[in-house]
Amino acid sequence: MSQRSPFDAPLATYRLQLHREFTFAQATAILPYLARLGTSHVYCSPFLKARAGSTHGYDIVDYTRINPELGDEPSFARFCANLGEHGLGLILDFVPNHMGIGHADNAWWLDVLEWGQQSLYSRYFDIDWSAPRRELVGKLLLPILGKSYGATLGDGEIALRFEPVAGCFDLWYADHRLPVSPRDYPTVLGTLAKSPALVRALDLLREGFLAEAAPSDLRQAAAAAKEALVEAARDPATAQAIDDAVAAWHGRPGNAASWTRLHELLQRQSFRLAHWRTASDEVNYRRFFDIEGLVGMRMERIVVFRDTHEFIGRLLAEGVLQGLRIDHVDGLADPQRYCRRLNAFAAAIVPRDAAGKRLRPYILVEKILTGAETLPQSWPVAGTTGYDYLALVNGLFIDPAGLAKLQWQWSRLTGHSSDIEEEIYRCRLRVIDRSLASEMTYLVSWLLEIAEADWVTRDFTHKRLRDALTEIVAAFGVYRTYVTERGITAEDRREIASAVAKAQRRWDGADGEILDFIAALLTLDIRERNPGHYRDKRAAILRFVARFQQYTGAIAAKAVEDTFFYRHIPLASANEVGATPYRPTTSPAAFHARMAERAAAWPLGMLASATHDTKRGEDMRVRLDVLSEMPDEWTRRVARWQTYNRPHRDDSAGRPAPSANDEYLLYQSIVGTWPMQPGSLLRSAARRDGYVARLKAYAIKAAREAKLSTSWTAPDPAYETAFENFIERIFEPPHNPFTESLTRFVPPILRLGAFNSLSQLVLKSTLPGVPDFYQGCEFWDLSLVDPDNRRPVDYRARREALTRLDFASAVARWRDGWLKLWLTERLLALRNRLPNLFRSGSYESLTIEGPAQNQLIAFQRRTGDAAILVIVSRLLADTVRGDLGTFWPGGECFGATTIRGTGDGAWIDQFSGARIAGSAQGIEAPMALAALPVAVLRAE
Repeated sequence: MSQRSPFDAPLATYRLQLHREFTFAQATAILPYLARLGTSHVYCSPFLKARAGSTHGYDIVDYTRINPELGDEPSFARFCANLGEHGLGLILDFVPNHMGIGHADNAWWLDVLEWGQQSLYSRYFDIDWSAPRRELVGKLLLPILGKSYGATLGDGEIALRFEPVAGCFDLWYADHRLPVSPRDYPTVLGTLAKSPALVRALDLLREGFLAEAAPSDLRQAAAAAKEALVEAARDPATAQAIDDAVAAWHGRPGNAASWTRLHELLQRQSFRLAHWRTASDEVNYRRFFDIEGLVGMRMERIVVFRDTHEFIGRLLAEGVLQGLRIDHVDGLADPQRYCRRLNAFAAAIVPRDAAGKRLRPYILVEKILTGAETLPQSWPVAGTTGYDYLALVNGLFIDPAGLAKLQWQWSRLTGHSSDIEEEIYRCRLRVIDRSLASEMTYLVSWLLEIAEADWVTRDFTHKRLRDALTEIVAAFGVYRTYVTERGITAEDRREIASAVAKAQRRWDGADGEILDFIAALLTLDIRERNPGHYRDKRAAILRFVARFQQYTGAIAAKAVEDTFFYRHIPLASANEVGATPYRPTTSPAAFHARMAERAAAWPLGMLASATHDTKRGEDMRVRLDVLSEMPDEWTRRVARWQTYNRPHRDDSAGRPAPSANDEYLLYQSIVGTWPMQPGSLLRSAARRDGYVARLKAYAIKAAREAKLSTSWTAPDPAYETAFENFIERIFEPPHNPFTESLTRFVPPILRLGAFNSLSQLVLKSTLPGVPDFYQGCEFWDLSLVDPDNRRPVDYRARREALTRLDFASAVARWRDGWLKLWLTERLLALRNRLPNLFRSGSYESLTIEGPAQNQLIAFQRRTGDAAILVIVSRLLADTVRGDLGTFWPGGECFGATTIRGTGDGAWIDQFSGARIAGSAQGIEAPMALAALPVAVLRAE
C-alpha cells in the first residue's frame, strides 16, 4: 500500500465532511482505518477558510488560508504527513463559483463595500453596478435586514462605530460589518478638534476625493488618514471626542426623524441596506442559486483565477494535494475554458516522478447530466462526481410496471396530477417568479438593451421580452448549454431549439418573432443574420448569453431538485440529484450500453451512491425501490395508515395538516429509515424521541422545499406545528395500530432492501470508474437529506468490526452492517490487487438465460491475463419470499438460470472462497450465488 504513488488515478476514494466537530486531528486518527479498508485517496470537503461555524465549507471567505476551525497549520501538516505514511492521496472539494459574504470575515467583500466600483475587488465578484432601477445604479444591494429598512433604522439597530486599532469607521447591523467610505471620514468627524497630523491627513483625503484623484492615490490617502486616527485615538481626550462625534450621528429609538443624519450617511455609501425579502426581486449580484450570503465569482478573469488558486497551487506543487473536485462547474461563465485553464495550471506545477515525467492531477467536475446528455469530451477532466451514475444504477432496482401503478395510486390518494411535464413547468415558473426573479430582471434589462439597438427589434416591449424569456427558461430540458464566442455544438443547438419550440407552443400572441430573436442570440446565429447588430452589441450579447446559461442551471436545480422532487413523490427514491423525472427506471440493456460508453470515454469518472447532497442515504434509497415491486400492498398499507392516523391530523385551518402529499412522503421516509433492528427503537423512549426528532426536522424541510403548504420564504408556523404534532402522536405508545401495522409490514422490505444494497455496492466497486464511499456508508446508510446525512460517524464501531470480520460473522451480524463492511473491504482488496484491470480493463456484458434472467445483471472486466466476472441480483420480491431463517436462502431460488459467455475456466468467489467451474455453456446462477445474492469471481 505504501508504495503506491499518490498521483496515480484513485482506486477508491473516501469522502470526509470536515467541520469544527470533525477536524484534521479527528481525520488523522481514522487514516489507519481507511488504509486498512482499502481506500486509496481521502476526498475532503472544502477546507479553505469558511464562515465561522460552517458545517459544509462551501461558504469560503478566504482562498488563501486553511480553515482555522479545522485546525492550525501544524495539524494540517500532520494530517498530510499521515496520509503519506499510509499511502493515501488527498483530493479537495474546491469551490470556484462563489464566496461567502456578509458578516465581517471576507476581506475582499469588505473592500468592495468600502470602495464600491473603485475597489480592487469590485470585478472579482459578479456584480451589476448598472441596475435597471435608478436608485441602485452604482450601488450594491445588501438584503441582510430582518425587517424593513425604515423599521430597522428607526429602532436603532444600525450603529456607527469607530475602531481605534484600525482607525476606521464602520456601520454595523447585528454581526454585519459595513465599512464607511473614506470619503465620509471628514464628515463623520465634523468640527472635532484634532491633532495637526490628523487635520492634514483628513484634508488631503477630502481634497483627493474632490479632485477625483486616481484610485491608488485615494487608497494611499485613506491609509494615511487611518494611521493618523490610530495615533490620535491614543490620546484619551481625543478618543473620547471621536466617540462623541460618532454618537452624534445616532438618533433615539422610536423617533424616526432623529435618525435622518445616519440615513443620509448610509445613502452616500456604495451599498444599500434592504430587507432580506427584497433579494429575490432586486439583488444585483449573482448568487449561488437563491442564497444571498453566497456571491458568484468572475472566474473567467485571469486575475481572479490567479488569486483564488494560488494557495491550492502551492499544495499541488508540494505534492500535498493530488486531485480536485470542482464544485458547481455549471455556475461558471465558461466551464470549458475554466477546466482547460485549471488543467494547464495544475499540470505545470505538480511534481515530477523519479524518471522526470510530470505527474497528472485527478480533476473531476460536479455536473448534473440529464437524460441522454453527456459530459463534453472537450473538457480535460477525468469525469463527473457520479450523480449520473447514481441515478442510472438506482433505476435498475425500480420495477417499471410497479412504478406505473404507484404513480396512478399516488395521484388517487393525494389528488395530485401525474402530469410530470406540466408540474415541472409550474415549478420552474414559481422559481423564476419568486426565488430568482432579480436575475430574470437583469437578463431582461440586457435583452431590452440589445433589442433597442436595432430598428428591426426595437418594438419588442419589456413585458413581452420577459414573457418570452420566461417561457424559454421554463422549457429547458438540460441544466445549461455552453455557447461561447468560440461557437456552439450540435447538442447545444438541439437543446435550444427544443426549448424554443416548447415555448412557442405555450406562447400567447402574434409576436412569436420575439422567440426567434432570442433564439438567434442564444445560438449566436445573429452573427450571420444581422452581422452589423452583432458587431455593435457583441459584448452585450455575449454577456447576456453567458448569464442566461448560468441562470438556467440555477432554475433547473431549484425547480426540479428542490421543488418538483418534493412534490411528485409516487416513489421518493426515484427523486435523486441527477435523476431524470421522465425515465427513472433503467433496463439491463440500457445499463450495459451506458457502461460500455463509460469504459470508452470516462473510465476514471467517479462512481457515487451517496454524497453530502443526496436526498436519501444509499441504503434507504434502494430499500424504497422495493415498494415498486409491491405497489398494491403498499397502497393498501398507506390507505390503512391514513385511517389509523386521521384523528391526529389538524383540520382547524380549513385544510388538513399534514396534507395528503406530505403524509404520503412521511410514510415512505419512515419505511426507508426504519432501523435494521427496530425493537430497540420502540422499547427505548430516548431512541424513539431521537428518531421522531429526525423525522420532524426532515418533514418540515421537505414541506418547505415543496412550497405548497409552507416554504422557506413564507413559512406557515401553524401548519408546521401541526405537522410536527402529527409525527409525535403517530408514535405514541403503548398500543398504537400504526406502529403495529408498520412492524408487520417492514421486515421483508428490510431484507430485500439489503439485497439491493449489496448489489449496489458490488456494482459501484467493479464498474468502470472510481468508487467513492461517503463517510460512514460502509455500515447501513439509512440517512435523510442534510443535515441528517452529516451526523457524526461511529468510527470506533467500524474499526472494531473490521478487525473481527470473517464471512460467517459478517453474515450473522448483517443487521449491524457487518456484511456490508466486509464486502467493502473484500472488494477494495481486489481493486488494490488488480489496479490495471479496474483502471483500464474492458467491459463486456453477459447474456443471462433462464427463469431469473430479469433478476440478474452480469458482466466481465478483462485486461491482460486478469479477469473478473460480476453477478448481481435485483427485483427479488417475487423470487425470495417468506420469513427467512437466514439472511440468504441460497441460489436455488434462481432455478435453471445460466450466465452465458463466461468461458470454461475456473473462477474463485472473492466472498466465499468457493471454486466455481465454468463451461462452454457458461456458469449456473444457483452455483455462483449460493452464498450471497451477489458474486464477484476472479479468473483462477
